Amino acid sequence: MEETLHIHQVSQAIGVLGIGVILWALAVAVTRLVQVEYASLRSDSVRQRREALRGYLGFYLLLGLEFLVAADIVETILKPSLTELAGLGVIVAIRTVISFSLSWELSRQRAPEEPA
Repeated sequence: MEETLHIHQVSQAIGVLGIGVILWALAVAVTRLVQVEYASLRSDSVRQRREALRGYLGFYLLLGLEFLVAADIVETILKPSLTELAGLGVIVAIRTVISFSLSWELSRQRAPEEPA
């Protein structure tokens, strides 16, 4: 019973870490966004800074999602029933699609543009 409690606490800690990563990234991104948009009001060119900000936020969203998936996997160790495994499968599938989409967008952003 005590071992189950420890695994549950580990799962919760990993989940909190994932949420913390996402919240930290959002706080930094909002701060940088305000700076970039202020610069754009002064007629500065900010296209590259906006793209860099998008890449920064995308990277940390992916990292946070990976922590959340890990927390779900650890939590399922506690209740390995068919229902729990099916629920985990759905959650992991949704987060994997989101992660894949973010990764694809980030890689597209970094890829050099082909000449027309």
